[in-house]
Amino acid sequence: MKKVKLFRFWSDSNQSTGTLVVFNNENQPIFINPCIERGWQDNQQNISCVPTGVYPLKLEYSNRFDMDLWELKDVPNRSECKIHAANYWSQLNGCIAPGEYLADINSDGYFDVTNSRNTLGSFHASLEGISETTIEIFDVY
Repeated sequence: MKKVKLFRFWSDSNQSTGTLVVFNNENQPIFINPCIERGWQDNQQNISCVPTGVYPLKLEYSNRFDMDLWELKDVPNRSECKIHAANYWSQLNGCIAPGEYLADINSDGYFDVTNSRNTLGSFHASLEGISETTIEIFDVY
């Protein structure tokens, strides 16, 4: 079964940076890209990254984004935690944004992700053929 892992390498109260990896059925990595999230704020809705752990991940239609997006399920006290395109941590409300590279695009002292929309497309392509899997989130800092 294909599965997703997120390895967080850095975090402060505003932002976390990490690497999002998709593994194929043979446990080989088929997608590896940086990602950004909000920083850890005690799992508060809309301002915190998701706690470490393993969560069901389902492909569902998002009215807000008008497209199918992967959503983390069963996150304690949370809902609508999605993997979607964004460039800056301030555009996220507890979601995950993959990108091609980390770069400080807006000169605020934080890494942003570049080419997020196309990278999200590559993430979706790596999971083609399935509509549910799991995501495991690790803090390695």
